[in-house]
Amino acid sequence: MTSQDKKGKLFVFSAPSGSGKTTIVRHLLEQKKLQLDFSISATSRIPRGAEVHGKEYYFLDIQTFKEKIQNDEFLEWEEVYTNNFYGTLKTELERIWSLGKHVVFDIDVVGGLNIKAQFPENTLAIFVKPPTLEEMERRLRGRQTDSEEKIMERVAKAEKELSYAKEFDQVLINDNLEIAKAEAFDLVSNFIQK
Repeated sequence: MTSQDKKGKLFVFSAPSGSGKTTIVRHLLEQKKLQLDFSISATSRIPRGAEVHGKEYYFLDIQTFKEKIQNDEFLEWEEVYTNNFYGTLKTELERIWSLGKHVVFDIDVVGGLNIKAQFPENTLAIFVKPPTLEEMERRLRGRQTDSEEKIMERVAKAEKELSYAKEFDQVLINDNLEIAKAEAFDLVSNFIQK
């Protein structure tokens, strides 16, 4: 039996940085009855803070990332910022499906839509939207992980990312985190039961 025979559902969560998407995804992963597992993305950027290879990301150098692109090892990939690649290795779907679980992606908007296009029937694409760009910027500053230049780059990128929201199956506005978590749980639970 191949991994294609054991396909589970795919849940794409995309949003501008600072929208609370990662917090919502972590909450869903803690809900054992949903049978979810996290698709670990590959990136060419260096780890931030206490990030660990194989947990938050697969940290690859630029040359290795480009070799994997050439070898068609990615389900999707994108150069998000100059020389800053992100992508989903095909082996991640195989790993999670072999466990009999559903795949959760915390992913860039373009990558998320690429996955939805490849698995349209099995994918629920959810766009997490901050209440305002000002609130998003405040959250980014509160993280204290990025330089001022990087924060401004993320805010500028967010304006473009927000234009993609209408292409997602659901838009979840994260104005109140507890309400957003509950809404995300309901969306995922209902889609699994389809």
